[in-house]
Amino acid sequence: MKMPPFKLHRPSTVDEAVSVAAEIQSSGSDFDWLAGGTDILPNYKWHLNTKPNMIALAGIDELSQLSSTRIGAMTRIQTLVESAETHPLIRQTAATIASILLRQSGTVGGNICLDTRCFWFNQTEEWRRSIEWCYKCDCGTGADCRVIPNQNTLCVATYSADLAPALMCLAATIELAGPAGRRELPLTDFFAEDGITRNVLLEGEFVVAIYLAEDEATWTGSYEKLRLREAWDFPEAGVAAAWQKDSDGKILNLRLATTGCESIPRRHDDLTTTAMSEWSGRGSVLGLAEELRKCVKPVFNTGFPPSYRRKMLPVLAKRAMAGTDEEV
Repeated sequence: MKMPPFKLHRPSTVDEAVSVAAEIQSSGSDFDWLAGGTDILPNYKWHLNTKPNMIALAGIDELSQLSSTRIGAMTRIQTLVESAETHPLIRQTAATIASILLRQSGTVGGNICLDTRCFWFNQTEEWRRSIEWCYKCDCGTGADCRVIPNQNTLCVATYSADLAPALMCLAATIELAGPAGRRELPLTDFFAEDGITRNVLLEGEFVVAIYLAEDEATWTGSYEKLRLREAWDFPEAGVAAAWQKDSDGKILNLRLATTGCESIPRRHDDLTTTAMSEWSGRGSVLGLAEELRKCVKPVFNTGFPPSYRRKMLPVLAKRAMAGTDEEV
């Protein structure tokens, strides 16, 4: 498939990137941010929401800096796997993403901002034309949503990235830069429950870095995912868990987050708060896993049917929480 033409811009600082974005917008044109390119460039070949300009972030050194509590947005995913600075939960999660070749190009910021997916959307332009277009991609054509017809107010394309739930379990915050300066917010507040909007980035904003809480080293966790092929596919469902224990091995705090099932990744604080109020080891894990199945509602827009993905959520949750108690 032929790549559509676009102009590539290569800023070397955060301020320059913001300035270039403002100039493009003031001229009445549009653009996309380019990180590792492992998702957006294939989408461009399929003519999915292409723009006439692309701003590459690879030349901004600040975005590639990595420490135990700060992960630059342009940090390569394979760097997370190999670095001693990476929290074990993040290292384990990163190692499950795609293949090593893709991880060497893919970035943390790109993974966090991954476009939502749907098997009515991730198709060629010719294929979409044959079904009278797609509501998410072909705006202006009057296309109806193929997953939930006759509503056209909310896109239900699925968020399928891996790092977000693990980072949410470590209480990560995200730093953004744009025309109004820089701002930080909890990663749990970054995502917007719509497959088109996807997140709260304003015009001209991009991700600078992810920050972990100062006590991140006291948290242990695990990530489990369901996918068709181990070395390639996006998760059809994913569960991350993280917990703190006291010196006697008693669990003090627990966080649980999911991905691959809805249009956003989600941390389930309501479920874990209830479970922790009457924690009983194995019984609490089993009950929490079942409650997770009830509250997550996938739709039929990926390879596995929603019923199977929901059925697998308790399995993944129990595996992810296996380290919370010796009995589990």
